Amino acid sequence: MMSASKRTGVVQDPRYADHCTGFDHPECPERQTVLTDMLNEPDMQGHFQPIMPRPAEKEELLQVHSAKYIRRLEDTRGKAYTYLGPDTQTSPFSYETALLAAGGICRAIELVQAKQLDNAIALVRPPGHHAERAKAQGFCLYNNVAVGVRYAQSRLGLDRILVADWDLHHGNGTQHCFEDDPSVLFFSVHQSASYPGSGKFSEIGKGRGKGRTVNIPLRAGCGDGEYITLFEKVLKPIALEFEPQLILISAGFDIHHNDPLGGMQVTPQGFAGLTRSVLNTADLCCNGRLVMTLEGGYGLEGLRESVKAVLRELAGLQTTDVAELAAGGDSKTLAYLLWRVRQAHGKYWKSLRPLPGDSSANDDPPPLLDRLKENAARIADYLKN
Repeated sequence: MMSASKRTGVVQDPRYADHCTGFDHPECPERQTVLTDMLNEPDMQGHFQPIMPRPAEKEELLQVHSAKYIRRLEDTRGKAYTYLGPDTQTSPFSYETALLAAGGICRAIELVQAKQLDNAIALVRPPGHHAERAKAQGFCLYNNVAVGVRYAQSRLGLDRILVADWDLHHGNGTQHCFEDDPSVLFFSVHQSASYPGSGKFSEIGKGRGKGRTVNIPLRAGCGDGEYITLFEKVLKPIALEFEPQLILISAGFDIHHNDPLGGMQVTPQGFAGLTRSVLNTADLCCNGRLVMTLEGGYGLEGLRESVKAVLRELAGLQTTDVAELAAGGDSKTLAYLLWRVRQAHGKYWKSLRPLPGDSSANDDPPPLLDRLKENAARIADYLKN
C-alpha cells in the first residue's frame, strides 16, 4: 500500500567509513558502504533528500560529555589504534568521524524542525547510545542522540523530547544523561541480560525525572509482534500524555533475526512496522517531527534490507499494517510485559492504569510470572547441587 509521499532526509557521507575498528570487528566500515550501495539501487534513487553532515561543535558536546573526555578523544586524532576500552577503539580519522556523527543528527533535527523536511534518518558511524559522560564503550564515542536532544533544546528552543531506543542493547549512556530530567522521556525495549546489563523494569528515572525512564527488557526470541505491540500499547499512549515536540529514535538493527550479536527475531517488515508506529505517534504528538539515528546492526545483509524498509516507510513509499503485525505477538509474553510496565509506571502515567472493570489489566500477575518463578527456583536448586 502506498501513502502520501514525504520529504525524507538522509544523513550520509563516505567519511563515516573512515572510522576503522580493526580486523573482524563487528562495527566495521562496511556497515556504511552497504547502506550507500542500497541507496543507489534503482528503486531508491530520487526519493530521499541528502543531508550533508557538519562536525559537532565543542559547546554542543559539552552539554553531554565532560571536557576531560572530549580532550581524550581529541588526543587520538591522527594516531594508530587507541584502545578506549575492551571493545571500543579509534583509528587516525575516528575523532573527525565521531564529530560528523554527532553533528549529523543535529543537522537532521534542524532541518526537520524548520519544516524543510518531514522526517529524517542519520546513517552515521560510530553509534552512540552506550557512550557515557566521560567514557567510551560499546563501540560508541560520542552519544549522538543525546547531543541531538541538547541541541534541540538549547539551540532550537524545544521543551519536551521523546527518545525511543529499539536497539538490542540497552542505551545506558542515553538513560544516564536524562534520568533526572523531566523534559526528556526515554523509552527502551532491549534484550534482557545482554550488554551492558542495565535497563531493568525498576530503572524508572531519578528525582524530578522519575517516571520519565521506561525500560522493557525482553527475553531472547521476541519478534515483530511483541515489539510493535509494546510500541503501540506502551509508547504511544504515554507519548500522547507527554506531548513531545520532537521524537528521536535510536534505531538499532541488531534485533534482526539473523544478526550475529543478537537473539531477537525481527524481520525487515517488522522494522517497517515499528517505523509506521512511531510515524503515527509523531503525527499525533508533534506534527510528524521524527528523526532516527543508526545505532547497532552487524549482519550486513540484514542491515541493508532493514534500513531499506525503514526508509521506504519514512518516505511514504509503502504503508505497513501495524495491527496485522502486532497480532502475531505471543499473548502470554505480552500480558506479562504489560503487567510489569503497569507495576513500574502506573503511578506516573494515567494511560498505564487499569480501567474499571478491565480484568486484563489488574494487579494480579499473569500465569507466565508463575512459570518464570518456577524456572528460577529450579535453576537455583540446580546451582546448589
